[in-house]
Amino acid sequence: MMKNILPALVLGLSGIVAMAIPASPVHAEDKAEQVHVRGSIVSYSASTLKVKTRDGETVDVALADDWKLASVANAKVTDIKPGDFVGIASLPKEGGGDGALEVLIFPPALKGAGEGSYGWDLKPNSSMTNATVANAVKDVDGRMVTVSYHGKEKKISIPDGTPVVTFAPATKDDLIPGAIVFVPAEKAATGTIAHQVLVGKNGVVPPM
Repeated sequence: MMKNILPALVLGLSGIVAMAIPASPVHAEDKAEQVHVRGSIVSYSASTLKVKTRDGETVDVALADDWKLASVANAKVTDIKPGDFVGIASLPKEGGGDGALEVLIFPPALKGAGEGSYGWDLKPNSSMTNATVANAVKDVDGRMVTVSYHGKEKKISIPDGTPVVTFAPATKDDLIPGAIVFVPAEKAATGTIAHQVLVGKNGVVPPM
């Protein structure tokens, strides 16, 4: 994953710490394997986050000195407008095209972050597309968006009920046992190290 295209970015206007998603494939020259830790917090200390993953494994994540924290807040599919920059995890549909698994609406300050379409590990055969909305049309089954990135276009349908979120602030007080987290991290010989943590709060969990 090209040095994790999930870098921590501080939004100066709002003070919200956010993470840009997704990441590109791992290259042979990269020393550490890029991994996504999804699960619930077992415990948190100043430098370690213990997470029980969705696979039932318990992982100790070492938090780097410069680690950043954010959460997500609910948005609506009707909030998606032409010109918005979005990150959409999707799966190929039997009839062609892609169907969204989740949508992240980036704040304007993060437009262009991690632009592209990459393999993603939310589900088998899923992909993550960070792109600009060229067109958004409501139909009987939800919303169809055409997104553009690097001169390419991709059509993705967003069925009703698809999680749609945007970034929101969080504090270390939100890192309580049971809270759901998404952690882009590096798995090296010395252990799993993270520079960013995305935590669920107020009943909203990171869907990516």
